[in-house]
Amino acid sequence: MAIVKDNILMQLVRGTLGKQITIYERNGQIIMAKKRGPSKKKPTQKQLEARHKMTVASMRAHIMLEDPQIKAYYQSLAGPGQNAYNMAVKDAYRSPEVQNIRLEDEEVVVTAQNEFRVAAVEVRVIDADGVITESGRAVLGRNGVDWYYKATALPAGGKVIVAVKDLPGNPTVKELLLT
Repeated sequence: MAIVKDNILMQLVRGTLGKQITIYERNGQIIMAKKRGPSKKKPTQKQLEARHKMTVASMRAHIMLEDPQIKAYYQSLAGPGQNAYNMAVKDAYRSPEVQNIRLEDEEVVVTAQNEFRVAAVEVRVIDADGVITESGRAVLGRNGVDWYYKATALPAGGKVIVAVKDLPGNPTVKELLLT
C-alpha cells in the first residue's frame, strides 16, 4: 500500500488499473494498493447469516422504494453521500424494539421504538386455555412512542402478545403474562 502525495497525475484517478492496482481515497488521502481478490477462506456461519440478512434487506428496500411517498420519506432522512436506498436498507436490516408492555386498567400500553418509525402494533389477548379472546391494532399516542389498545377483558392466567412491525415489515413479538 502506498500513499500518494503531490502527484498531479493521480489527483483525479480512482479505480482499478490492469487488474493489479487499485487507487482509492480514504480520509482525504489517495492510496494505491494491490488489487484484492476474493477470499480463499470458507465463510463462517455468522458471515453467511449476515449476507442472507443483507440480501433480504436489499430486496425489501427495492420493493419499498417503488412507493413514491416512502421513497421521499427515506430521501428526507439521507445525509451527505447517502440516498433513499441506503436509508431503506438500513431500516430493513434492523427490526423494531419493544421496550415495554404495561397495563393501565383495561388498556394495553406498548412502548415501541425503531430507528426510523414503527408502522403498526398488533395486540392479541389470550386466555389461560390458549384461546385468543380478542385482537386488534393499537393506536399511536401523542408522544409518538406509546401505542394504546383498549381491551374488553384481560383474563387472569392468560397473556398479551404484542407484534410490532416497521415500514419494511420486520416483526418483533413480545408477550406479557397476566396475573
